[in-house]
Amino acid sequence: MQVDVFDPVPGQVELLEPGLCRIVAPNPSPMTYRGTNTYLVGGRDLAVIDPGPDDPTHLDAILTACGPDARITHIVVTHSHLDHAPLAGRLSQATGAPTYGFGPASAGRSAVMERLAQTDLVGGGEGIDTAFVPDHIVGDGAQIIGSDWTLDIIHTPGHLGNHICLGLGDACLTADHVMGWASSLVSPPDGDLTDFMASCDHLNNWRDWRVFYPGHGAPITDPHGRLDWLITHRRAREAAILDALRKGPATATQIAQAVYTDTPPALLGAATRNVLAHLIDLAGKSQVAAQGTLHADAVFQHAVPQ
Repeated sequence: MQVDVFDPVPGQVELLEPGLCRIVAPNPSPMTYRGTNTYLVGGRDLAVIDPGPDDPTHLDAILTACGPDARITHIVVTHSHLDHAPLAGRLSQATGAPTYGFGPASAGRSAVMERLAQTDLVGGGEGIDTAFVPDHIVGDGAQIIGSDWTLDIIHTPGHLGNHICLGLGDACLTADHVMGWASSLVSPPDGDLTDFMASCDHLNNWRDWRVFYPGHGAPITDPHGRLDWLITHRRAREAAILDALRKGPATATQIAQAVYTDTPPALLGAATRNVLAHLIDLAGKSQVAAQGTLHADAVFQHAVPQ
């Protein structure tokens, strides 16, 4: 597993490779690590990837980074979370550049999660920017083309239904789907573990990647190794959850307390949401079942006779 050593100065422009710069937003937290990575792609006509939270200081940093010889022509939002999308509107107003994305926050949601969203029984909605609607909707396999760059759109639902990764040659901007410092939060009904696992395979098979540039944290220099780790990690969590249920019925909270023994208390709520995502996925595979109606605090039991 790659050790993520990352201590950037917020607002400072860093050249990562020719045609790709990074500015870290001043929004560090247990869920955003050092802050949101905003990327600038291109030399003369620039694409801004994930403008970040609605912060005037960060807006100034992005506009200043362009300098006198470049202009922002495209604004791309990888997904509709509050640490990635809200500044897109103000940046568009300041530059005249249109916004691009897979769609609003509910776009790309699976049928299972759409049904759960309609019932409002599993919670969710954490940190969602419901106001963001892109000027241009882009789907899997589409391209956004600038004067000296091309971004391949790779739909990677899981962390959020409208989540996309962006291929830039043999580099990929993976947003919150693949990060080096942590695994992604998957919180139903906005997140979907079944989709997350399929998206890992989709991204793994897309291209022979050289490097991943995530939405938070340092570049990932062993991209396929990190994807393999994520898949193995999720399968290990699934096995641990099934082992916990073999001992008797339990709620997602009880299972999280038993399985995430090394997780700080501040992140136990997120761990519980991840467990719920696993339980919904396992219920879809008929390996566990909720006692009564499926909801956030439901008691689950192992569905395979012991």
